[in-house]
Amino acid sequence: MKKLKVLFSALALTVASTVPGEACTDFIVGKKASADGSVIISYAADSYGLYGELYHWPAATWPKGTMLDIKEWDTGKPLGQIPQVERTYSVVGNMNEHQLAITESTFGGRPELVDTTGIMDYGSLIYVTLQRAKTAREAIQVMTTLVKEYGYYSSGESFSIADKNEVWVMEMIGKGTGNKGAVWVAIRIPDDCISGHANQARIQQIPFNDKENCIYSPDVVSFAREKGYFSGKDEDFSFAKAYCPYDFGGLRACDARVWSFFRKFDPTMDRYTDFIKGDPTKEPMPLYIKPDRKISVRDVQACMRDHYEGTDLDMTKDPGAGPFKAPYRWRPLSYEVDGQEYTNERPVATQQTGFVLVAQLRDWIVDPVGGILWFGVDDANTTVFNPIYCGVTATPECYRVGNGSLMEFSWSSAFWMHNWVANMAYHKYEYMIEDIRPVQRELEDHYEEMLPAIDKAALDLYAKDPEEAVRFLTWYSSTTADAATARWKKLGEYLLVKYIDGNIKREENGHFKDNGYGLSASPISPGYGEQFYRMIVKEAGDRLKVK
Repeated sequence: MKKLKVLFSALALTVASTVPGEACTDFIVGKKASADGSVIISYAADSYGLYGELYHWPAATWPKGTMLDIKEWDTGKPLGQIPQVERTYSVVGNMNEHQLAITESTFGGRPELVDTTGIMDYGSLIYVTLQRAKTAREAIQVMTTLVKEYGYYSSGESFSIADKNEVWVMEMIGKGTGNKGAVWVAIRIPDDCISGHANQARIQQIPFNDKENCIYSPDVVSFAREKGYFSGKDEDFSFAKAYCPYDFGGLRACDARVWSFFRKFDPTMDRYTDFIKGDPTKEPMPLYIKPDRKISVRDVQACMRDHYEGTDLDMTKDPGAGPFKAPYRWRPLSYEVDGQEYTNERPVATQQTGFVLVAQLRDWIVDPVGGILWFGVDDANTTVFNPIYCGVTATPECYRVGNGSLMEFSWSSAFWMHNWVANMAYHKYEYMIEDIRPVQRELEDHYEEMLPAIDKAALDLYAKDPEEAVRFLTWYSSTTADAATARWKKLGEYLLVKYIDGNIKREENGHFKDNGYGLSASPISPGYGEQFYRMIVKEAGDRLKVK
């Protein structure tokens, strides 16, 4: 078995960065494939070195000659400076005030193509572009111009680039030190289709003659020929095969996540099971498919919580799930026993997530109201997606940059409250998740029910005073997120009391039951399931037998 592909940025390995790059998951829904006509993209920023917070850059004007410092997104390492533009747009998280959203996943690709002299890393490329572009096509132009002029510092990257009308997947990789720029291709996802990428390059053949829906660097094929990556006809050229050839890890730990998303909306996707289990000789999955039904924001949120449930890779079913069927595996992804290498599954939802989002882009509503960043922190499975309107001028306290860090706990930080609850749940998962889900649904159902009223109130204000509408949306986005964090803190307190020391307190009429004399009733001691007991007995033999 080939060594599992490392799911961290190849750049982190190449330049010995102290913080690993992100190993992320992106899903895409075109506007004719969505339930309400919105363009939808999702993103899980997965990195043990990433603190979950909500970034904000206010709109600004800049004096001529202003220079912008570029620092590597993953590490903070200074990379250089570029000229600032005269005007920049407001950005909250991965969406700007014009309903432009950009997300990514790192595929790494050929390590020799990393250019350590470049200035633009993948993260800076995203957030600088969000401050400079209004549409997806303009964003592609800005991003590719920046790497051409200043060099591309990162390893291979897939980008989701979406506005309120259309969505594109762009894949990019550098040319190696001493060869400034990048080779890249961008393909528009049809409006009635869905797509995704998860740390594996996914663009195969390039429709060179479809100028409306495909844009590419002039040397995307010739450079591959020059480097010896490809020698066939142009029409047979595959970006993925040339710049990020499939291996076991690229399929099992990466493309499998896209497959799990696709199969929820196309039952024929099971024909790719052997491929995603790690056989690169099988037919690859398409870049996009037509779903068998319309897809809502809530559907996409649910997909971000996936652990391969209902498939052969279901992470709650094998011994690694432990006695309480936890869909989590602690790193590393691969391990060796008696000289044989084995793998842990890498699902969409993972404990290493810094933040997760679902961007909803609505072309029938004015921009400050039309764009919603459904935002959460930590593990998507146990987070709450809170609505953050793209017109906001401030971030909630619970997501504020500086409210806690990976090295500083904060009781008002959403990241820490969600981590607290999640880390409790990992140890008694099948019980605790049944207490977490109702609170999660309570909050997210409320947001969904309130959405029409909030939209209407904001639009009524906008017609009279756009600035007042923005103030209202800022207040709503902040108060709901902070209230959800406070609710999650109460949930954590409840779970700690209920499950202390491995037992389960009894409940009656919404309260913990007492013994009739004011003390706690005798708790339930659930033990382990029969399957786990059988594993213990098999391993222990007669040592634990009662005689």
